[in-house]
Amino acid sequence: MSQPRYSKDHEYVRPEGDIGVVGVSEHAQAQLGDVVYVELPTVGDRLAKGAQAAVVESVKAASEVFCPASGEVVAVNGRLENEPSLINEDALGEGWIFKLRLSDNSELDGLMDEAAYQDFLKTLA
Repeated sequence: MSQPRYSKDHEYVRPEGDIGVVGVSEHAQAQLGDVVYVELPTVGDRLAKGAQAAVVESVKAASEVFCPASGEVVAVNGRLENEPSLINEDALGEGWIFKLRLSDNSELDGLMDEAAYQDFLKTLA
């Protein structure tokens, strides 16, 4: 499994060939608290980098999920409809939100690797 790349908005994309698995970071899910609802994108949606892709609602607030790279939605995690807490339990695994056919892999170069993301989080404290 390849390493995720992170945006400053706390989304990740984990490249798997020309597909990117997208979700929210461990930090984001911890800040959200208990996730109670996820509004998923629609398969076939074409999303630009930075566009709103989904909404995650928790007991604290609703938060927009922005697309960390451009592409076409090719799958959504339907389990989140009945099990939104998967985001809290396993944000980087079973709690993924959607999969995207990446239109420009070079966009991933502008995202942070794990070490850079951890350094970025330290600046928020």
